[in-house]
Amino acid sequence: MMRDFFSPGRSTVMAQQAMMTTSHPLATSVGLKCLYDGGNAVDAAIAAAAILALAEPHMTSIGGDCFALVAPKGDTNIHAINGSGRAPSQLDPDALRRMYPDGVIPRHSPHAVTIPGAIDAWYLMHQKWGQARWESLLEPAIGYAKSGIPVHERVALDWSEDAENLNDKDGQRYYLNAGKPYQQGQNFAIPSLAEAFELIAAHGRDGFYNGPVAKDIISKLNDLGGYHRIEDFANIQAEFVTPIHTDYRQRTIWECPPNGQGITTLIMARLFERFDPANMAEADFIHLLAEISKQAYGLRDTFLADPDHARVSVDWLLSDAVIDKAADKINMASASAFAPSDFPTHPDTVYLSVVDQDGMAVSFIYSIFDGFGSGIASPEFGIILQSRGRAFRLDDAHPNVIKPNKRPFHTIIPGMLTHGDKLIGPFGVMGGQYQAVGQTAFLINHLDFGMTPQQALDAPRSFAIDGELQLEKGISKAVADNLASRGHNIVWNDSPIGGGQAIFRDLETGVLMAGSDPRKDGFAAGY
Repeated sequence: MMRDFFSPGRSTVMAQQAMMTTSHPLATSVGLKCLYDGGNAVDAAIAAAAILALAEPHMTSIGGDCFALVAPKGDTNIHAINGSGRAPSQLDPDALRRMYPDGVIPRHSPHAVTIPGAIDAWYLMHQKWGQARWESLLEPAIGYAKSGIPVHERVALDWSEDAENLNDKDGQRYYLNAGKPYQQGQNFAIPSLAEAFELIAAHGRDGFYNGPVAKDIISKLNDLGGYHRIEDFANIQAEFVTPIHTDYRQRTIWECPPNGQGITTLIMARLFERFDPANMAEADFIHLLAEISKQAYGLRDTFLADPDHARVSVDWLLSDAVIDKAADKINMASASAFAPSDFPTHPDTVYLSVVDQDGMAVSFIYSIFDGFGSGIASPEFGIILQSRGRAFRLDDAHPNVIKPNKRPFHTIIPGMLTHGDKLIGPFGVMGGQYQAVGQTAFLINHLDFGMTPQQALDAPRSFAIDGELQLEKGISKAVADNLASRGHNIVWNDSPIGGGQAIFRDLETGVLMAGSDPRKDGFAAGY
């Protein structure tokens, strides 16, 4: 589909050999240079991810978690990596229930901080597939941490909104500029974080999980009442896990398995197979997307948890019996009620995708859960710590109840698309809870509506959540009125919904086609 050149927008970026796309210009540039210098897709993903911890510190940190899908040979032999952390081994759930009788772990609490899993996942991926020197991947981040990185427009907007979450003195010291949020065009430098990266560059994963960095983090959390121990950091292990998948419109969608919510995208795809969105009016499609998401998220919130503690299987959740029952509840004429949910809202994540000249593809997502995570920073190195532990429930009857050494339910999900025995490419959508809806809408835009990856990311978004149907401004008032007449509680979003990146290969020509979400500062580039 050709774009309208009289309207503002971006063309799909095309290249024959390699492609890199991230949510920040400097991360894309660093990743692309890594490819030019002989690194592969895994190397480029790690180098770019390190930059994003500086370029978008409200969104991600080496004190957070990540998930990845990797197609090492550019085919359908896809590997999944779970880089999510666990609750401390000495954690006392009963003490937390007494401490938080409302059943909610506060974001600023040390108990919201699980053991960060990102660095161990990076190192695991590099040990398995990397071909550039490990140290070289962190050199750009070390340089930018010392000299500074300009604050871009969307980052500045988010920084101003998320700065109120920095009520920890070390968080304020490192991530506020004379007590105020960093503004567009200002230079953000954090030399102490460069020192942490230098230790990781020199010692691999042990540079983070054993020694000064781990001790800095643990000391801070223990002072605040956390249960974290050096053994928890030393023992954390990212894992290779078996990806899950389902078919949609003769394509196969691949996701990481639970404890991520990738299965929610697969449930939604299976539900959409029972309808014909390509021939629907806009209001009908938005209504159907909302109703399908209510059914899929209801299943998600009821059943998803660390797979070691789950009470139902992936196969059961994707079974015809479950999908048919959910589909029967959808009425095209009226909006249904939302299932009760106590899962916290959180919009803060970064996603990147890369394909190298040998066809290796990486889909990579990386998060600290909330804006500036817990708001807690380690005093010596300035590492912002995630708040992922507040995704746990305190209700002992819930499958996602907090327990020692348990991983919480995660919303961050990388995706891959294949056709037969051929890889089409990596894709992902950011935005916390929105991610499964965002991935589904992106895929339908591409597969049903014939949009390019860039157009599929550009398209106006909607999201049914917390009793509301949120709409972006690109959706007309007439469509909104139609939706309201069906019983939807319409809310016009003040800020864009999510973000995303994608790289798809045209299987006829072999050309790589990439899109980067205009709701963020980044871009796609290739050669």
